Amino acid sequence: MNKQEAKMLVPELRFSEFIGGIEWQRTPFNKIYTLKPTNSLSRDKLNYDSGSVKNIHYGDIHTKFSTLFDVTNEYVPFVNPTVSLDKVKKETYCQEGDMIFADASEDLNDVGKSIELINLNEEKLISGLHTILARQINNNLIKGFGGYLFKSSAIRKQIKKEAQGTKVLGISAGRICNIDIVYPTDQVEQQKIVGCLSSMDDLISANIKKLDLFKSYKKGLMQRLFPVEGETVPKFRFPEFQEDIEWSKGYVDDLATLIMGNAFKSSHYVKNGVQLVRMGNLYQGTLQLSRLPIYLPHYYEQEYSKFVIKPLDLLMSMTGTVGKEDYGFVVQVPTKSNHLMLNQRVVKLNPKKACVKEFLLQLLKTDYFLKSLYSLPGGTKQANLSGAQLKGLGIKYPGLKEQKKIADYLSSIDDLITAQISKIDSFKNHKNGLMQQLFPTSVDSDI
Repeated sequence: MNKQEAKMLVPELRFSEFIGGIEWQRTPFNKIYTLKPTNSLSRDKLNYDSGSVKNIHYGDIHTKFSTLFDVTNEYVPFVNPTVSLDKVKKETYCQEGDMIFADASEDLNDVGKSIELINLNEEKLISGLHTILARQINNNLIKGFGGYLFKSSAIRKQIKKEAQGTKVLGISAGRICNIDIVYPTDQVEQQKIVGCLSSMDDLISANIKKLDLFKSYKKGLMQRLFPVEGETVPKFRFPEFQEDIEWSKGYVDDLATLIMGNAFKSSHYVKNGVQLVRMGNLYQGTLQLSRLPIYLPHYYEQEYSKFVIKPLDLLMSMTGTVGKEDYGFVVQVPTKSNHLMLNQRVVKLNPKKACVKEFLLQLLKTDYFLKSLYSLPGGTKQANLSGAQLKGLGIKYPGLKEQKKIADYLSSIDDLITAQISKIDSFKNHKNGLMQQLFPTSVDSDI
């Protein structure tokens, strides 16, 4: 073993029985893992219905899977039954304990993201397009430890350093072999760490399931509190409104005034100032201001006051991809969000006198409304919703008192959902804090 391999490290936090014990070992990646071939079947060769071999695509690693991949619990695409399995490389079949890395991403934080395979239960699973498959040589690491190890800051820093590219970043199998692994040689200590972090994952998973129940409950309420296609009243009305007249038929233009965003020039962007809210900030139906923020000078709030966004304003994204239904998201600006301005392809909806703002927010999230929105023509590849199209969409709505009753009831469910999301974020932050302490933060020997 050379001098570099012999360097020892310890994390900030160790379980009491290991304090002062054997230090952690620093070893090159290719002394612990050997790389295996992967398949390159494209998405059109995959399906979610049937097949005998499951495939892990790099996009699945980015978006779906947690630290440890359990084939019995994860939703994985099959290789299309029309593809001859003779074309599936047998050496790419995965084994228990394998690590699979995503080799490409537009985001540096996602390059080299990984999962460890557990509980395969003899199912056939292959490592697919844009992935790197690594298998342990001598079982230095226990089952489950690698899944957490490769998310530790020391290893993530190395992977980011090895990444190459401009718009699309990538890491090759050769460059991933350049990283060093730091781990406890005592597998009892490894098991302690896995037990601690997996218990946090179980807690997070349980609370995510609870969140999903809240969301399903609200979706069911929405289907009952708003009229479905062909009906003029909802399936359920609160007792005090059961004798009222049918809901009015109209258009979005009857309830809201639209303010279309401005095409601010990129030459006017500054490092700090008033943030420009772009389509990318209305991500998956939530306002995420931390996603690639761009700023304009503060005096623009006076010069372009028409485009100032205030707390509780309603915003909608107007452009997406045809067929993907990734636009038309309506969000309400949080109460503590200030110094924001409206960019092009984002619209602000100001409620008129005949409308309760929070009712409009819920109405624009109904399946009936979104179905109408997504049926509008909007280009071949890019879907561009116009202000005129949005204003002309048909809607149904009750009087102000019933609007408020519906809005208040659904808002109370939204509050439960928001609180549950906050709870999950808190657990995730606690887990991240544990990760920082249970693994060395650097591969340098002088930490």
